[in-house]
Amino acid sequence: MRIEIRVRPGASRTRVGGSYDGRLVVAVTKRAVDGAATQAALDAVAKALAVRPRQVRLVLGATSRDKVVEVDDDAAQDLAARVAALLGAAG
Repeated sequence: MRIEIRVRPGASRTRVGGSYDGRLVVAVTKRAVDGAATQAALDAVAKALAVRPRQVRLVLGATSRDKVVEVDDDAAQDLAARVAALLGAAG
């Protein structure tokens, strides 16, 4: 399953939830230096979706705040419900 995310580096705390222009918002404490924010975002998405970090990989947007990640999961319907719940979360 592919998910469009919007990364907000340098946040006071890491959180996943809400939407920005239809993308899942992922706020991370790491700064956007040497890919640190991207890796932190991938880890945060994995944790929020209750999958292993190796099941989440970057597809597009290595140097952009807007990214596309791919999540491998056997229970795709359950995963879609989890993503929908996170998109609706206010914070």
